[in-house]
Amino acid sequence: MSKKYHFIAIGGAVMHNLALALLEKGYKVTGSDDEIYEPSRGRLKNAGILPKEKGWFPEKIHNDLDGIILGMHARGDNPELIKAKALGIPIYSFPEFIFNQSKDKKRVVISGSHGKTTITSMILHVLQYLEINFDYLVGAQVEGFDLMVKLSHAPIIIIEGDEYLTSPLDRRPKFFHYHHHILLMSGIAWDHYNVFPTFENYKSQFARLVEMTPEDGTFIYCKEDQHVRNLAVSLDSKRMRKIPYTAHPHSIQNGETILKTSSGTIPIAIFGAHNLQNLQGALEVCKSLGIKENEFYKAISSFKGAAKRQEIIAKSEYSILFRDFAHAPSKLKATVTAVKKQYPARKLIAVQELHTYSSLNKEFVNNYAHTFDEADIAIIYLNPKAVSLKKLELMDEYMLREGFQRDDLMLFTEMEKLKRFLEAQEYHNTNLLLMSSGNYDDMDLKNLKAIINKNHS
Repeated sequence: MSKKYHFIAIGGAVMHNLALALLEKGYKVTGSDDEIYEPSRGRLKNAGILPKEKGWFPEKIHNDLDGIILGMHARGDNPELIKAKALGIPIYSFPEFIFNQSKDKKRVVISGSHGKTTITSMILHVLQYLEINFDYLVGAQVEGFDLMVKLSHAPIIIIEGDEYLTSPLDRRPKFFHYHHHILLMSGIAWDHYNVFPTFENYKSQFARLVEMTPEDGTFIYCKEDQHVRNLAVSLDSKRMRKIPYTAHPHSIQNGETILKTSSGTIPIAIFGAHNLQNLQGALEVCKSLGIKENEFYKAISSFKGAAKRQEIIAKSEYSILFRDFAHAPSKLKATVTAVKKQYPARKLIAVQELHTYSSLNKEFVNNYAHTFDEADIAIIYLNPKAVSLKKLELMDEYMLREGFQRDDLMLFTEMEKLKRFLEAQEYHNTNLLLMSSGNYDDMDLKNLKAIINKNHS
Protein backbone atom coordinates (compact mmCIF):
# COMPACT_ATOMS: atom_id res chain seq x y z
CA MET A 1 0.00 0.00 0.00
CA SER A 2 1.45 3.39 -0.99
CA LYS A 3 2.36 5.89 1.70
CA LYS A 4 0.39 9.13 2.17
CA TYR A 5 2.00 12.47 3.02
CA HIS A 6 0.46 15.91 3.52
CA PHE A 7 2.50 19.07 2.86
CA ILE A 8 1.84 22.14 5.00
CA ALA A 9 3.06 25.03 2.77
CA ILE A 10 3.29 22.96 -0.44
CA GLY A 11 3.94 25.99 -2.67
CA GLY A 12 7.60 26.59 -1.72
CA ALA A 13 10.36 26.03 -4.28
CA VAL A 14 11.82 22.93 -2.63
CA MET A 15 8.53 21.86 -1.00
CA HIS A 16 6.59 21.53 -4.27
CA ASN A 17 9.54 19.77 -5.89
CA LEU A 18 9.66 17.27 -3.01
CA ALA A 19 5.89 16.75 -3.37
CA LEU A 20 6.33 16.01 -7.10
CA ALA A 21 9.28 13.69 -6.37
CA LEU A 22 7.17 11.67 -3.89
CA LEU A 23 4.31 11.51 -6.39
CA GLU A 24 6.78 10.14 -8.95
CA LYS A 25 7.85 7.57 -6.36
CA GLY A 26 4.24 6.31 -6.17
CA TYR A 27 3.25 7.98 -2.89
CA LYS A 28 -0.09 9.76 -2.36
CA VAL A 29 0.39 13.48 -1.80
CA THR A 30 -1.90 16.29 -0.58
CA GLY A 31 -1.06 19.81 0.48
CA SER A 32 -2.16 23.27 1.56
CA ASP A 33 -0.85 26.82 1.33
CA ASP A 34 -2.15 30.36 1.77
CA GLU A 35 -0.52 31.50 -1.50
CA ILE A 36 1.02 29.59 -4.40
CA TYR A 37 2.89 31.38 -7.20
CA GLU A 38 4.25 30.24 -10.54
CA PRO A 39 6.00 28.01 -11.43
CA SER A 40 4.90 25.98 -8.38
CA ARG A 41 1.21 26.54 -9.14
CA GLY A 42 1.31 25.26 -12.73
CA ARG A 43 3.49 22.28 -11.89
CA LEU A 44 1.27 21.18 -8.97
CA LYS A 45 -1.83 21.65 -11.15
CA ASN A 46 -0.37 19.53 -13.98
CA ALA A 47 0.40 16.80 -11.44
CA GLY A 48 -3.16 16.94 -10.07
CA ILE A 49 -2.17 17.96 -6.53
CA LEU A 50 -2.79 21.73 -6.53
CA PRO A 51 -4.96 22.56 -3.47
CA LYS A 52 -8.52 23.45 -4.55
CA GLU A 53 -8.57 26.51 -2.27
CA LYS A 54 -6.00 28.78 -0.65
CA GLY A 55 -5.71 28.47 3.11
CA TRP A 56 -5.39 25.91 5.88
CA PHE A 57 -7.94 23.13 6.37
CA PRO A 58 -7.65 20.94 9.50
CA GLU A 59 -10.08 18.44 7.92
CA LYS A 60 -7.27 17.46 5.52
CA ILE A 61 -5.37 16.02 8.50
CA HIS A 62 -6.43 12.45 9.40
CA ASN A 63 -5.03 9.28 10.92
CA ASP A 64 -4.47 7.61 7.53
CA LEU A 65 -1.50 9.91 6.87
CA ASP A 66 2.00 8.44 7.22
CA GLY A 67 3.42 11.88 7.92
CA ILE A 68 3.27 15.65 7.63
CA ILE A 69 6.01 17.57 5.79
CA LEU A 70 6.22 21.06 7.27
CA GLY A 71 7.50 24.03 5.24
CA MET A 72 9.39 26.99 6.68
CA HIS A 73 6.66 29.32 5.42
CA ALA A 74 4.08 27.84 7.85
CA ARG A 75 3.66 29.37 11.30
CA GLY A 76 3.77 27.55 14.61
CA ASP A 77 0.04 28.20 15.20
CA ASN A 78 -0.99 26.71 11.83
CA PRO A 79 -4.35 24.94 12.36
CA GLU A 80 -3.30 21.91 10.27
CA LEU A 81 -0.09 21.60 12.31
CA ILE A 82 -2.05 21.83 15.59
CA LYS A 83 -4.37 19.01 14.47
CA ALA A 84 -1.48 16.83 13.28
CA LYS A 85 0.17 17.20 16.70
CA ALA A 86 -3.12 16.34 18.44
CA LEU A 87 -3.47 13.16 16.35
CA GLY A 88 0.16 12.18 16.92
CA ILE A 89 1.00 12.07 13.20
CA PRO A 90 4.79 12.14 12.54
CA ILE A 91 5.86 15.66 11.51
CA TYR A 92 8.99 16.14 9.39
CA SER A 93 10.75 19.24 8.16
CA PHE A 94 11.93 18.66 4.60
CA PRO A 95 15.60 18.19 5.69
CA GLU A 96 14.51 15.55 8.23
CA PHE A 97 12.41 13.85 5.57
CA ILE A 98 15.30 13.84 3.06
CA PHE A 99 17.53 12.19 5.67
CA ASN A 100 14.78 9.72 6.54
CA GLN A 101 14.62 8.71 2.87
CA SER A 102 18.41 8.47 2.45
CA LYS A 103 19.65 6.67 5.59
CA ASP A 104 21.11 3.84 3.48
CA LYS A 105 22.85 6.13 0.97
CA LYS A 106 26.27 7.79 0.91
CA ARG A 107 25.36 11.39 1.72
CA VAL A 108 27.35 14.27 0.18
CA VAL A 109 26.56 17.74 1.56
CA ILE A 110 27.65 20.94 -0.21
CA SER A 111 27.79 23.85 2.25
CA GLY A 112 29.03 27.44 2.41
CA SER A 113 27.73 31.00 2.19
CA HIS A 114 28.22 31.11 -1.58
CA GLY A 115 28.61 28.74 -4.52
CA LYS A 116 26.47 25.90 -3.10
CA THR A 117 24.00 25.75 -5.98
CA THR A 118 26.73 26.03 -8.61
CA ILE A 119 28.93 23.31 -7.07
CA THR A 120 25.93 21.00 -6.57
CA SER A 121 24.82 21.66 -10.17
CA MET A 122 28.31 20.83 -11.49
CA ILE A 123 28.39 17.52 -9.61
CA LEU A 124 24.88 16.64 -10.81
CA HIS A 125 25.87 17.45 -14.40
CA VAL A 126 28.97 15.22 -14.23
CA LEU A 127 27.14 12.29 -12.61
CA GLN A 128 24.33 12.49 -15.15
CA TYR A 129 26.79 12.76 -18.06
CA LEU A 130 28.61 9.65 -16.80
CA GLU A 131 25.27 7.82 -16.31
CA ILE A 132 25.91 7.21 -12.61
CA ASN A 133 22.81 6.44 -10.52
CA PHE A 134 22.28 9.13 -7.83
CA ASP A 135 19.66 11.10 -5.89
CA TYR A 136 19.84 14.82 -5.15
CA LEU A 137 18.44 17.93 -3.48
CA VAL A 138 19.41 21.26 -5.03
CA GLY A 139 18.18 24.80 -4.29
CA ALA A 140 17.40 25.92 -7.86
CA GLN A 141 16.14 24.48 -11.11
CA VAL A 142 19.09 22.92 -12.95
CA GLU A 143 19.28 22.50 -16.72
CA GLY A 144 18.70 18.87 -17.71
CA PHE A 145 16.77 18.01 -14.52
CA ASP A 146 12.97 18.09 -14.26
CA LEU A 147 12.88 18.42 -10.48
CA MET A 148 15.03 19.96 -7.73
CA VAL A 149 14.66 16.74 -5.70
CA LYS A 150 15.08 13.07 -6.60
CA LEU A 151 14.54 10.18 -4.20
CA SER A 152 14.98 6.64 -5.53
CA HIS A 153 16.97 3.51 -4.66
CA ALA A 154 20.25 5.14 -5.81
CA PRO A 155 23.28 4.47 -3.55
CA ILE A 156 24.36 8.14 -3.23
CA ILE A 157 22.63 11.49 -2.70
CA ILE A 158 24.09 14.95 -3.41
CA ILE A 159 22.55 17.59 -1.10
CA GLU A 160 22.84 21.36 -1.21
CA GLY A 161 23.17 22.07 2.53
CA ASP A 162 21.58 25.38 3.47
CA GLU A 163 22.37 27.08 6.80
CA TYR A 164 18.94 28.74 7.00
CA LEU A 165 16.40 27.61 9.62
CA THR A 166 14.79 24.17 9.34
CA SER A 167 11.11 24.87 10.17
CA PRO A 168 8.84 26.85 12.52
CA LEU A 169 9.33 24.03 15.06
CA ASP A 170 13.10 23.70 14.60
CA ARG A 171 15.25 26.84 14.62
CA ARG A 172 18.48 25.01 13.73
CA PRO A 173 20.17 25.21 10.30
CA LYS A 174 18.91 22.70 7.76
CA PHE A 175 22.36 21.23 7.12
CA PHE A 176 22.57 19.66 10.60
CA HIS A 177 19.91 17.12 9.63
CA TYR A 178 21.65 15.40 6.72
CA HIS A 179 24.44 13.61 8.69
CA HIS A 180 26.95 13.75 5.83
CA HIS A 181 29.70 11.32 4.94
CA ILE A 182 31.38 13.81 2.60
CA LEU A 183 31.19 17.55 3.38
CA LEU A 184 32.32 20.37 1.10
CA MET A 185 32.56 23.92 2.46
CA SER A 186 33.06 26.75 -0.04
CA GLY A 187 33.40 29.77 2.25
CA ILE A 188 31.89 31.64 5.18
CA ALA A 189 30.62 35.21 4.75
CA TRP A 190 27.95 36.60 7.08
CA ASP A 191 24.43 36.20 5.72
CA HIS A 192 20.89 35.87 7.18
CA TYR A 193 21.42 38.77 9.61
CA ASN A 194 17.82 38.38 10.84
CA VAL A 195 18.57 34.83 12.06
CA PHE A 196 22.26 34.98 13.01
CA PRO A 197 22.67 38.35 14.76
CA THR A 198 26.49 38.25 14.91
CA PHE A 199 29.18 36.91 12.59
CA GLU A 200 30.53 34.77 15.44
CA ASN A 201 27.13 33.14 15.87
CA TYR A 202 26.92 32.55 12.11
CA LYS A 203 30.44 31.02 11.95
CA SER A 204 29.68 28.71 14.87
CA GLN A 205 26.98 26.95 12.81
CA PHE A 206 29.60 25.93 10.22
CA ALA A 207 32.06 24.89 12.93
CA ARG A 208 29.46 22.57 14.40
CA LEU A 209 28.68 21.14 10.96
CA VAL A 210 32.35 20.26 10.38
CA GLU A 211 32.49 18.63 13.83
CA MET A 212 29.64 16.36 12.71
CA THR A 213 31.86 14.77 10.04
CA PRO A 214 32.36 11.10 10.99
CA GLU A 215 35.90 9.82 11.67
CA ASP A 216 35.90 7.89 8.38
CA GLY A 217 34.34 10.85 6.57
CA THR A 218 35.79 13.46 4.20
CA PHE A 219 36.01 17.25 4.61
CA ILE A 220 36.67 19.10 1.34
CA TYR A 221 37.29 22.81 1.93
CA CYS A 222 38.31 25.95 0.06
CA LYS A 223 41.59 26.98 1.65
CA GLU A 224 41.41 30.38 -0.05
CA ASP A 225 38.67 31.27 2.45
CA GLN A 226 40.33 32.26 5.73
CA HIS A 227 37.41 31.24 7.98
CA VAL A 228 37.04 27.78 6.42
CA ARG A 229 40.81 27.28 6.49
CA ASN A 230 40.86 28.14 10.21
CA LEU A 231 38.16 25.52 10.84
CA ALA A 232 40.19 22.89 8.99
CA VAL A 233 43.39 23.72 10.90
CA SER A 234 41.57 23.42 14.23
CA LEU A 235 40.50 19.87 13.33
CA ASP A 236 43.98 18.31 13.30
CA SER A 237 43.02 15.97 16.14
CA LYS A 238 40.31 14.35 14.06
CA ARG A 239 40.99 11.39 11.78
CA MET A 240 38.67 12.51 9.01
CA ARG A 241 40.15 12.91 5.53
CA LYS A 242 40.79 16.60 4.82
CA ILE A 243 41.12 17.80 1.23
CA PRO A 244 41.89 21.49 0.61
CA TYR A 245 41.24 23.11 -2.77
CA THR A 246 41.92 26.41 -4.52
CA ALA A 247 40.76 27.86 -7.85
CA HIS A 248 41.44 25.53 -10.77
CA PRO A 249 44.41 26.62 -12.95
CA HIS A 250 43.10 28.52 -15.98
CA SER A 251 43.60 31.33 -18.44
CA ILE A 252 41.24 33.86 -20.02
CA GLN A 253 41.40 34.33 -23.79
CA ASN A 254 39.05 36.76 -25.59
CA GLY A 255 36.39 36.51 -22.89
CA GLU A 256 36.61 32.71 -22.70
CA THR A 257 37.93 30.74 -19.71
CA ILE A 258 40.28 27.85 -20.52
CA LEU A 259 41.06 25.15 -17.94
CA LYS A 260 44.68 24.02 -17.72
CA THR A 261 44.80 20.26 -17.08
CA SER A 262 47.49 17.56 -17.17
CA SER A 263 46.02 16.31 -20.45
CA GLY A 264 45.72 19.70 -22.18
CA THR A 265 43.43 22.73 -22.21
CA ILE A 266 39.62 22.67 -21.99
CA PRO A 267 37.36 25.67 -22.77
CA ILE A 268 34.41 26.07 -20.36
CA ALA A 269 31.26 28.22 -20.35
CA ILE A 270 31.56 29.61 -16.80
CA PHE A 271 34.02 32.21 -15.48
CA GLY A 272 35.24 34.12 -12.44
CA ALA A 273 37.54 33.21 -9.53
CA HIS A 274 34.67 31.90 -7.39
CA ASN A 275 33.46 29.65 -10.19
CA LEU A 276 36.97 28.27 -10.72
CA GLN A 277 37.02 27.50 -6.98
CA ASN A 278 33.58 25.92 -7.33
CA LEU A 279 34.78 23.77 -10.22
CA GLN A 280 37.83 22.53 -8.29
CA GLY A 281 35.59 21.74 -5.29
CA ALA A 282 33.20 19.79 -7.53
CA LEU A 283 36.20 17.89 -8.98
CA GLU A 284 37.38 16.90 -5.47
CA VAL A 285 33.89 15.64 -4.56
CA CYS A 286 33.67 13.63 -7.78
CA LYS A 287 37.13 12.12 -7.15
CA SER A 288 35.96 11.14 -3.64
CA LEU A 289 33.09 9.30 -5.34
CA GLY A 290 35.54 7.35 -7.52
CA ILE A 291 35.32 9.44 -10.70
CA LYS A 292 38.57 9.86 -12.66
CA GLU A 293 39.83 13.35 -13.51
CA ASN A 294 39.66 12.80 -17.28
CA GLU A 295 36.01 11.70 -16.94
CA PHE A 296 35.21 14.84 -14.93
CA TYR A 297 36.81 17.16 -17.52
CA LYS A 298 35.01 15.46 -20.40
CA ALA A 299 31.70 16.04 -18.63
CA ILE A 300 32.29 19.58 -17.26
CA SER A 301 33.13 21.05 -20.68
CA SER A 302 29.40 20.99 -21.52
CA PHE A 303 28.26 22.56 -18.21
CA LYS A 304 26.42 25.84 -18.95
CA GLY A 305 26.05 27.12 -15.36
CA ALA A 306 23.34 27.12 -12.72
CA ALA A 307 20.09 29.05 -13.33
CA LYS A 308 20.34 32.79 -12.64
CA ARG A 309 24.07 32.50 -11.89
CA GLN A 310 25.94 34.78 -14.34
CA GLU A 311 23.11 33.94 -16.74
CA ILE A 312 23.42 35.60 -20.17
CA ILE A 313 19.99 36.86 -21.26
CA ALA A 314 21.11 39.07 -24.17
CA LYS A 315 24.37 39.30 -26.10
CA SER A 316 26.02 40.98 -29.07
CA GLU A 317 29.59 41.18 -30.26
CA TYR A 318 30.17 44.21 -28.02
CA SER A 319 27.90 43.81 -24.99
CA ILE A 320 26.26 41.27 -22.69
CA LEU A 321 23.28 41.51 -20.33
CA PHE A 322 23.88 39.25 -17.30
CA ARG A 323 21.37 38.27 -14.65
CA ASP A 324 22.70 36.93 -11.35
CA PHE A 325 21.20 35.76 -8.05
CA ALA A 326 23.83 37.66 -6.01
CA HIS A 327 22.48 39.42 -2.93
CA ALA A 328 24.85 38.84 0.03
CA PRO A 329 28.01 41.03 0.08
CA SER A 330 30.43 38.19 -0.78
CA LYS A 331 28.29 37.12 -3.76
CA LEU A 332 27.90 40.68 -5.02
CA LYS A 333 31.65 41.37 -4.88
CA ALA A 334 32.54 38.03 -6.51
CA THR A 335 30.09 38.53 -9.38
CA VAL A 336 31.03 42.16 -10.13
CA THR A 337 34.75 41.29 -10.01
CA ALA A 338 34.30 38.20 -12.20
CA VAL A 339 32.48 40.08 -14.99
CA LYS A 340 35.04 42.92 -14.97
CA LYS A 341 38.00 40.54 -15.00
CA GLN A 342 36.50 38.47 -17.83
CA TYR A 343 35.90 41.59 -19.97
CA PRO A 344 38.45 44.15 -18.66
CA ALA A 345 38.21 46.41 -21.71
CA ARG A 346 34.44 46.82 -21.41
CA LYS A 347 32.59 49.36 -19.28
CA LEU A 348 30.51 47.65 -16.57
CA ILE A 349 27.12 48.91 -15.38
CA ALA A 350 26.21 46.95 -12.24
CA VAL A 351 22.76 47.09 -10.62
CA GLN A 352 21.91 45.53 -7.26
CA GLU A 353 18.33 45.19 -6.02
CA LEU A 354 18.31 45.24 -2.22
CA HIS A 355 15.63 42.69 -1.44
CA THR A 356 16.53 40.55 1.60
CA TYR A 357 16.06 41.54 5.25
CA SER A 358 19.84 41.76 5.73
CA SER A 359 20.49 43.91 2.66
CA LEU A 360 17.71 46.38 3.52
CA ASN A 361 18.91 46.81 7.11
CA LYS A 362 20.95 49.94 7.88
CA GLU A 363 22.77 48.03 10.65
CA PHE A 364 24.08 45.54 8.07
CA VAL A 365 24.80 47.80 5.09
CA ASN A 366 28.46 48.44 6.05
CA ASN A 367 29.14 44.80 5.16
CA TYR A 368 28.70 45.88 1.51
CA ALA A 369 31.74 48.20 1.64
CA HIS A 370 33.80 48.02 -1.60
CA THR A 371 31.67 45.27 -3.16
CA PHE A 372 30.94 47.55 -6.15
CA ASP A 373 34.51 48.81 -6.66
CA GLU A 374 35.04 47.08 -10.03
CA ALA A 375 31.87 48.56 -11.60
CA ASP A 376 32.14 51.72 -13.73
CA ILE A 377 28.55 52.68 -12.90
CA ALA A 378 27.11 51.35 -9.61
CA ILE A 379 23.34 51.42 -9.03
CA ILE A 380 21.11 50.34 -6.15
CA TYR A 381 17.40 49.64 -6.62
CA LEU A 382 15.06 49.17 -3.71
CA ASN A 383 11.29 49.23 -3.42
CA PRO A 384 10.12 51.30 -0.41
CA LYS A 385 7.14 48.93 -0.09
CA ALA A 386 9.52 45.95 0.47
CA VAL A 387 11.26 47.98 3.20
CA SER A 388 7.99 48.82 5.00
CA LEU A 389 6.78 45.19 4.77
CA LYS A 390 9.95 44.18 6.64
CA LYS A 391 9.31 47.02 9.12
CA LEU A 392 12.69 48.60 8.42
CA GLU A 393 13.84 52.20 7.96
CA LEU A 394 14.27 53.30 4.34
CA MET A 395 17.94 54.09 3.61
CA ASP A 396 18.72 57.20 1.54
CA GLU A 397 21.45 57.67 -1.07
CA TYR A 398 23.87 59.15 1.49
CA MET A 399 23.51 56.15 3.84
CA LEU A 400 24.01 53.70 0.97
CA ARG A 401 27.07 55.59 -0.34
CA GLU A 402 28.57 55.43 3.15
CA GLY A 403 27.76 51.71 3.48
CA PHE A 404 29.04 50.72 0.03
CA GLN A 405 31.99 53.16 0.32
CA ARG A 406 31.19 54.56 -3.11
CA ASP A 407 30.56 58.31 -3.51
CA ASP A 408 29.01 58.05 -6.98
CA LEU A 409 26.56 55.25 -6.10
CA MET A 410 23.14 55.89 -7.63
CA LEU A 411 19.85 55.00 -5.93
CA PHE A 412 16.53 54.29 -7.67
CA THR A 413 13.32 53.64 -5.73
CA GLU A 414 10.98 53.48 -8.75
CA MET A 415 11.35 50.63 -11.21
CA GLU A 416 10.14 52.67 -14.23
CA LYS A 417 12.79 55.35 -13.63
CA LEU A 418 15.51 52.69 -13.37
CA LYS A 419 14.23 51.03 -16.55
CA ARG A 420 14.29 54.34 -18.46
CA PHE A 421 17.81 55.11 -17.19
CA LEU A 422 19.18 51.72 -18.25
CA GLU A 423 17.50 51.89 -21.66
CA ALA A 424 19.05 55.33 -22.27
CA GLN A 425 22.63 54.09 -21.78
CA GLU A 426 25.09 53.47 -24.61
CA TYR A 427 25.94 49.77 -24.74
CA HIS A 428 28.78 49.75 -27.23
CA ASN A 429 31.66 47.91 -25.52
CA THR A 430 29.59 47.78 -22.31
CA ASN A 431 28.24 44.96 -20.12
CA LEU A 432 25.16 45.27 -17.92
CA LEU A 433 24.87 43.16 -14.77
CA LEU A 434 21.52 42.85 -12.92
CA MET A 435 21.86 41.22 -9.50
CA SER A 436 19.10 40.25 -7.08
CA SER A 437 17.45 37.40 -5.21
CA GLY A 438 14.19 39.16 -6.18
CA ASN A 439 12.88 40.10 -9.62
CA TYR A 440 13.13 43.92 -9.89
CA ASP A 441 9.34 44.07 -9.44
CA ASP A 442 8.92 42.18 -12.72
CA MET A 443 10.76 44.81 -14.74
CA ASP A 444 10.11 44.30 -18.46
CA LEU A 445 13.53 43.57 -19.99
CA LYS A 446 12.28 43.34 -23.59
CA ASN A 447 13.69 46.73 -24.69
CA LEU A 448 17.00 46.22 -22.87
CA LYS A 449 17.43 42.81 -24.51
CA ALA A 450 16.69 44.31 -27.92
CA ILE A 451 19.19 47.16 -27.38
CA ILE A 452 21.95 44.72 -26.39
CA ASN A 453 21.12 41.99 -28.93
CA LYS A 454 21.23 44.33 -31.90
CA ASN A 455 24.37 44.27 -34.00
CA HIS A 456 26.49 47.34 -33.16
CA SER A 457 28.54 48.81 -35.95
